Amino acid sequence: MLGISACLGGVACRYDGGTNEIAALKSLVETNQALMICPEVLGGLPTPRPPAEIRGGDGFDVWQGKAKVFDQEGHDLTNAFKQGAIKAFKEMQKLQITGLVLKERSPSCGSNLIYDGSFSGTRIKGVGVATAYFIQQGLPVYSEENWQEMRMT
Repeated sequence: MLGISACLGGVACRYDGGTNEIAALKSLVETNQALMICPEVLGGLPTPRPPAEIRGGDGFDVWQGKAKVFDQEGHDLTNAFKQGAIKAFKEMQKLQITGLVLKERSPSCGSNLIYDGSFSGTRIKGVGVATAYFIQQGLPVYSEENWQEMRMT
């Protein structure tokens, strides 16, 4: 079973209350080939919410205590992001999720690029907090930009 970011499946759970729906991914959910997750919502964050970015590195650095997640108002959201990743992973284990398609550039779900923490729109190479956790647990992670390369089993 495939897991996808809920925003890619059409759920309005983005920080701004919007969605990043991709019809082909939504279709996988509708045909019971994929299930949706949102680590940020599972971590207790509301929708909408101020934008958040990782300062001091990427998601791997957050798990090592070298970086933190802050919203644009300066609130430390690190714990919510980490708890959301852990809860999402536990749910995925129960549902036998074997691969993921997550939202690129998200501080939670980015798999190649994230924002640099300055809220200036500057992108850097790196992964989000949930993505780092999922990779550490052995799950393959793709984004909406490269998911067709994924081997579907």
